[in-house]
Amino acid sequence: MHRNVRRGRIGWVRAGRVVSDDERGLLLWIARDAPVAHEVTAAGLGMRAMPFAEWITSSYRLARGRWNGPPVLKFLPSGAAHSVWWFRDGQGRFINWYVNLEEPGVRWDDGAVAGVDVVDQDLDVVVHPDRSWEWKDEEEFAERIAFPEHYWVADEAAVRAEGERVVALAEAGAFPFDGTWCDYTPPGEWDVPDELPPGWDRPPVR
Repeated sequence: MHRNVRRGRIGWVRAGRVVSDDERGLLLWIARDAPVAHEVTAAGLGMRAMPFAEWITSSYRLARGRWNGPPVLKFLPSGAAHSVWWFRDGQGRFINWYVNLEEPGVRWDDGAVAGVDVVDQDLDVVVHPDRSWEWKDEEEFAERIAFPEHYWVADEAAVRAEGERVVALAEAGAFPFDGTWCDYTPPGEWDVPDELPPGWDRPPVR
């Protein structure tokens, strides 16, 4: 279970397959139509559907669904304050890297179900195949940082500094921006679970 945690609450959950898990970090595969859940208001609206000032005064529930985008590969480097995602088009061809700035993941294992909990810091970086790049979601980040008593990001400068550090790797064509995993294909026998397993909503460890 790849889970995002917001001030002690689960923000979203995505069921994934472990591709590899070694000294470099954890590599996950999120298949098309994989079972997911995400936090919504009582009216069923997601966080991006309203101003943050309205969101923080709402009541919440977790709505289950399916991953409706193309399959995505996610790499969580050991101890790093970011993950790198490989986005693909509808035919499964690599289109860009996505640097998700986040607090380092904390793992948990309950036996029948296991996962990693991160705190998504909202500001992101899109890296194109030619290694050009751009910030993403700067307006959302600025809007939310104005509510420090409710927001889960405490240090704006540290988040940007981590993004700049990863951008330097991308510009240099260093791992993982060196072509590694751009042509990854999962084993054909991997199926997609029908639903999230019992225990997917266990209390966060972050």
